[in-house]
Amino acid sequence: MTRLTAPWLSAPGPQALCAALEAAGHQALFVGGCVRNTLLDAPVSDLDLATDALPQNVTDIAGNAGFRTIPTGIDHGTVTVLAGEEPIEVTTFRQDVATDGRHATVAFADDVAQDAARRDFTMNALYCDARGTLVDPLDGLPDLKAGRLRFIGSASARIAEDYLRILRFFRFTAWYGNPDHGIDAEGLAACADGADGLSHVSAERITAELLKLLAAPGPAPAVAAMAASGVLHHVLPGADAPTLTRFIHFAPSPDATARLAALGGSRDGLRLSRAEDRRVETLLTAAASLAPPAALAYHHGEADALAAIRLRAAQTETVPPENAASEARHGAAQTFPVAAADLMPQLSGPALGARLKELESRWIASGFTLGREELLAP
Repeated sequence: MTRLTAPWLSAPGPQALCAALEAAGHQALFVGGCVRNTLLDAPVSDLDLATDALPQNVTDIAGNAGFRTIPTGIDHGTVTVLAGEEPIEVTTFRQDVATDGRHATVAFADDVAQDAARRDFTMNALYCDARGTLVDPLDGLPDLKAGRLRFIGSASARIAEDYLRILRFFRFTAWYGNPDHGIDAEGLAACADGADGLSHVSAERITAELLKLLAAPGPAPAVAAMAASGVLHHVLPGADAPTLTRFIHFAPSPDATARLAALGGSRDGLRLSRAEDRRVETLLTAAASLAPPAALAYHHGEADALAAIRLRAAQTETVPPENAASEARHGAAQTFPVAAADLMPQLSGPALGARLKELESRWIASGFTLGREELLAP
């Protein structure tokens, strides 16, 4: 018998909530990422609890136990319970009645096996009770331990229920798959066959999944599989997976936005934040310029300068300069020695701005060596 131990599991809030549900005669099983990641000794960010108690019963039981509840998705069976410092999403066991590739009509169930059968991957259908005892209705533990990402039942059927599962397949492969096993052939084929269905998924959901995928420690093999299957073209037309692979070789630290820039392609189908979109454009523009690392770092900071230099190398199939890091550090530390007040009142308005820009360009071209007096000399 497998038994989990973790700080989140033994915390007073989750324990008290489970005890209240069980005292009322209901099952209380943690499920999904918190169980999966605990088994992998990976960080846990969210707590999800599955139960046979109906949503209103959950609300009443939690309220009587002193917890505050929020009906976040009560029509679909989900109540958020504020148990101590951690919000816990409590969802009634469900089974799908009908789906359209985006939304599902569900019916509540009283059997954990029914609840497990409607989930996406075997490694996500793992449960445990308040004592940490593992409940594995679909034998997902061996897949998790082996790093095999498999759809539950028919891959095509699971995808037809929600086409976002195509991107989740590649995202979970990147995070939890064992490269030695390769990618699941049935799942990959089903993703390729169902790729047109991504047109029914909102840009916001696609963007969130793509950024999560690119934040994985080593997403290049999964992205290459996306490209080979045609899925990448649906998400980022014109994207270049080999450039991403080279970029990750030069810049292995996870940076989803910089990796998106390395992929290139059209971002018209995504919904990035303004800051994310601006940074992608900045990195692409900086990489396309001929500016050296120090100049880039002066304008954009050390981190983005290095990202741009490595992106340039990946795009041109070269290698970054050996001294790129030290030059970027030097450039980021520089302060332009001339101020607008130094040119006033002789200059003002656009003429003042143009003169400042000219002097700054000369100063940068000198390797930041020209001083204030030299720059202002007639």
